[in-house]
Amino acid sequence: MNKVLQLGLQSSVINVAKSLRVGSSIVGVGVGTRSVNKRLMSNATVKSIPFSINNSKGKEVLKIVGAATDQNCHQMGSDSGIAEMGTLQDDQKDIEAMTVQELRATLRKLGLPVKGRKQELISTLRLHMDSNLPDESSVSDQKETTSSTRSDSVMIKRKIRNMEEPTEDDCSNSEAYGIEHGEKRVKQSTEENLKAKVSAKAISKERKSLTKTGKQQIHSKEEASSTISSELLKTEEMISSLSQSEPWTVLAHKKPQKDWKAYNPKTMRPPPLPEGTKCVKVMTWNVNGLRALLKLESFSALQLAQRENFDILCLQETKLQVKDVEEIKKTLIDGYDHSFWSCSVSKLGYSGTAIISRIKPLSVRYGTGLSGSDHDMEGRIVTAEFDSFYLINTYVPNSGDGLKRLSYRIEEWDRTLSNHIKELEKSKPVVLTGDLNCAHEEIDIFNPAGNKRSAGFTIEERQSFGANFLDKGFVDTFRKQHPGVVGYTYWGYRHGGRKTNRGWRLDYFLVSESIAADVHDSYILPDINGSDHCPIGLILKL
Repeated sequence: MNKVLQLGLQSSVINVAKSLRVGSSIVGVGVGTRSVNKRLMSNATVKSIPFSINNSKGKEVLKIVGAATDQNCHQMGSDSGIAEMGTLQDDQKDIEAMTVQELRATLRKLGLPVKGRKQELISTLRLHMDSNLPDESSVSDQKETTSSTRSDSVMIKRKIRNMEEPTEDDCSNSEAYGIEHGEKRVKQSTEENLKAKVSAKAISKERKSLTKTGKQQIHSKEEASSTISSELLKTEEMISSLSQSEPWTVLAHKKPQKDWKAYNPKTMRPPPLPEGTKCVKVMTWNVNGLRALLKLESFSALQLAQRENFDILCLQETKLQVKDVEEIKKTLIDGYDHSFWSCSVSKLGYSGTAIISRIKPLSVRYGTGLSGSDHDMEGRIVTAEFDSFYLINTYVPNSGDGLKRLSYRIEEWDRTLSNHIKELEKSKPVVLTGDLNCAHEEIDIFNPAGNKRSAGFTIEERQSFGANFLDKGFVDTFRKQHPGVVGYTYWGYRHGGRKTNRGWRLDYFLVSESIAADVHDSYILPDINGSDHCPIGLILKL
């Protein structure tokens, strides 16, 4: 075999795994005829590119089927030799113009033999260009083969084994080392090209499948994203709707702590007591004018009683006069036959408290019992004695605009009421309820920072509340049951606070420490309208 063939075979298998692409064309080089041609590739996959390698005598023809590739194949390798070859492929004439020294320098970079005449060096370089077609066998080992591919492989291997020994003329300027290793590289190149053919077919098929799967996945992701967006929108709409219809379920506070939650009576109340458990259910409500409330078409005392089934109802700020009491009694619901009213006599149509009960109390008293006390002129206290406890219904005086009554409130009223409670507690536990006109802690008011000098949240009132009631053994039942819950009972009309749940907790059930463990539930009913306050309730096991 002539020297050109030997050198060509030796160089054609170097770096087969590295692919070269020039635009959309693949360059084919015919060694025997020294011709160069460019075959343009369509966008479709190129199935095979034949290369004919002939010896100078034309005795043997070896056809090698090139590796298949598609337009999506990426160039492998980034070394300087490959980059240089890419430049050479742009203009095949540059090869002819290169000097022997330049050709040898280029071949050394590519790890190819550099001995021989100029034309032999050019042939070696061109053959190497041919051998560097895209090869994707390194992408993945594909197990799919065909019988025709196996046959081609067997036939080519046989031809390689049966090749004629090179003639003296063909190898006069080559070393035995180069010839021997050239034959080995031809074998490797042939087998690798056959593997590449199979791999490329499988890869092409796999890519089509992946493309289809990818589209399905993208479509599925888009559907999932659309579904999630739709669900989020529905959730936001539900939250928005809920915040409008049940604003108390949305945490509203200007300085909330991490663990604080909005009070929701639908989810935060304990299950009912077992049937037959002896207990009493007490409710209290600042109605802010009872006659006005009863005129409201939306309010039905009957419905409230049927829904809550309370035993005792305490009212504050009834604003009734003594002459109105008998008429009001006639409107009471059947079964609540025991009612006790305290009206203001110092200022008509002001203040006023009442206890309405279906349980007959053992005794009833009005005011603090202090003879000639100014506290008892405004109808602020009604006390009913039952078998196992005293119930005190009170409407604590507001410190007023400009805190005009602050001194009276903390120095006289709170102390007098505290002494009254402690005196009763000597014989029975006490339940103190009503509008106590104090948001005791920051959690009990929407805007604590902005109300430090507002009546009901001054430091003086809060300290007095603690000193005269909590520090003397009385338990705030709602806060004990819900230590980190924001629940309000009052929303001012002036700024429409109820719609946005910007309120205060001013209404309480305080109980003697001795019966605190018997409290089954202390709750708020923020959905009850008709006043700037809402009712609250207590279920006490007896």
